[in-house]
Amino acid sequence: MRDEMEKALKGHDADYIEMRIEESQATRISYRGKELEDIGRTAATGGNVRALVKGGWGFVSFNSLDNLREKVELAISEARIVGAETSQLAPVEPVVDIVPPDFKMDPATVPLADKKNILDQYNDIIWSTPQVQTSNIGYGDNRKKVMFASSIGSYIEQSRCDVTLRLTVVARADSDVQQYGFSIGSNGDYSVVENSHDKVKEAAQKAVQMVTAPNVKGGEYTVVLDPILAGVFCHEAFGHLSESDFVYENPQMKEIMQMGRRFGSPILNIADGAAIPGLRGSFKYDDEGVRSTRSDLIREGVLVGRLHSRETAGKMGEKATGNARAIDYRFPPIVRMTNTIIEPGDTSFEDMIADIQEGVYAKNWYGGMTSMEMFTFSAGEAYMIRNGKIAEQLRPVVLSGNVFTTLANIDAIGNDLGMNQGGGCGKGGQSPLPVSNGSPHIRINKCLVGGR
Repeated sequence: MRDEMEKALKGHDADYIEMRIEESQATRISYRGKELEDIGRTAATGGNVRALVKGGWGFVSFNSLDNLREKVELAISEARIVGAETSQLAPVEPVVDIVPPDFKMDPATVPLADKKNILDQYNDIIWSTPQVQTSNIGYGDNRKKVMFASSIGSYIEQSRCDVTLRLTVVARADSDVQQYGFSIGSNGDYSVVENSHDKVKEAAQKAVQMVTAPNVKGGEYTVVLDPILAGVFCHEAFGHLSESDFVYENPQMKEIMQMGRRFGSPILNIADGAAIPGLRGSFKYDDEGVRSTRSDLIREGVLVGRLHSRETAGKMGEKATGNARAIDYRFPPIVRMTNTIIEPGDTSFEDMIADIQEGVYAKNWYGGMTSMEMFTFSAGEAYMIRNGKIAEQLRPVVLSGNVFTTLANIDAIGNDLGMNQGGGCGKGGQSPLPVSNGSPHIRINKCLVGGR
């Protein structure tokens, strides 16, 4: 295939051309309530061509691998229609590399019947719990091999594998309904979904317990976030603002997200990078053939970096960071996060809550939304903090505020670190893209909390 791809790219009048060919196999299993809703396997082969002419992009995706040169010519003709300026791509060295698979327990080697058997056990655990009204279980794995070639002389082959399990339990007592859930995943280790029996039982029990838990009294509190919720906050509220296509195309955010601006105290450090090994957002090369990196975004409270494709880096006069990603061959790569982390500090959890007379401990996450720098998140689980101790359980709380004010109000960062490996990121119609996010426990002063 390499010869065919490279031959198809030669001899054209374009500023830049790239081609991706992808082979994938996927499994899906889902339950709604007690019933198996969907089970199956799929396989797909396809590819795309992207061409750049005078700053304009042409994009063609296809399922047939015949006549690749014609597909390149079509992408170039599209680019000529919209191109009307100088093309700007950050320079990168051409790469020739074949990246071998590195899967701890390849899900493709596990029979479909064995996968279903594990999920049947989890569903039986849920429905053996009194007061459960309904539940949802979703399992998926996807293994793909991607071949990339470009007009600068790069040729890369790499395989990726993604595994996810998401589970939600809904409990009811009279007219009161509450839910609890969790999600887990890996970048090629099926074993992470095999031994979650205790976790499933705990999820069902917590959903039932929340039905009788009180609501928090709305207001401003000192709030402690667990690593999962803090990681999601970092990803959703701050990480997307670091994606440079959003900054470059938005004059207001370009003004706000100026390098050197202070957003937090010197204890705050945030980074993103696919070069952080072993996580769902990890890979060696992005979908433009750029070597993955680890990028500091905030260092000692100051904005020092952002995430780039080759084009955004070229337009902003910065270096490409290896953050151009596409969910599959049907889409062009755009600037996306990979593994986004608040780095650990030096405060123990016990010391973090010790001087809080009345506060809230928020854990896990259920959902949320962001609008520019404003955010609203629903925690999946919450407890009151009273006199330096974890006290009564609450119904899930809602946290809201301005992300920059909230970052400035972080006054303690834990010495632990937890990673959320079960999420999927959505942007530009491409969802769910495998990512991970993580953090230690963090403490936020003057955080607005609501309970309904």
